[in-house]
Amino acid sequence: MKTDVKAAAIAAKQYLISLWETMGNLDIQDLRVEEVELSEDDQSWLITLGFTRPADRLEDPLGEVLETSRYRREYKIFKVDAETSQVKSMKIRQV
Repeated sequence: MKTDVKAAAIAAKQYLISLWETMGNLDIQDLRVEEVELSEDDQSWLITLGFTRPADRLEDPLGEVLETSRYRREYKIFKVDAETSQVKSMKIRQV
């Protein structure tokens, strides 16, 4: 029996939070589901999560001085098994 999209989104969120906690860096805000899609073969859910985090200083060295670019929006695509809700992969989603 296939899991529903809600279960897949919860699995993706829990995976992201667990991974970031392991790295000791959970300074993310405004976490939300951006996109959902069932793969063409109906075997996986593709869940895109978006969140805001502080921008790295190297990205824009003047950002802190000018108080611009202090935060950036990131997107990750999670491939979640449609049968087990196990996360199979996480990729960067370019916008």
